[in-house]
Amino acid sequence: VQLQASGGGLEQAGGSLRLSCAASGRIFSRFVMGWFRQAPGKEREFVGSITLYGGNTYYADSVKGRFTISRDNAKNTVYLQMNNLKPEDTAVYYCAAEFTGGRIVAPQYWGQGTLVTVSS
Repeated sequence: VQLQASGGGLEQAGGSLRLSCAASGRIFSRFVMGWFRQAPGKEREFVGSITLYGGNTYYADSVKGRFTISRDNAKNTVYLQMNNLKPEDTAVYYCAAEFTGGRIVAPQYWGQGTLVTVSS
């Protein structure tokens, strides 16, 4: 599956951004989808994931209550709504897909990343 992330940009602290990730190539609804991020000088970390039909979502503690992941299987797209942004959310955000029925653990496919910069 090919993944194309978009929606990153520069936002002030307290603001909002919505990232999108469009998928093509395979049956989207068979993939658990997730978002990861990598800040400068840090390792890539898990942000959130959503199960095949959106019944369950999981979040890192650092974004819980501020970020919401959703998916539209008819549009082959997964979203990450980011509210109350903080400077520490600055990172390159990657969408990922894993052919599994549960939580995302080891994605087989990655998007190219989209940069989110949050100014204080």
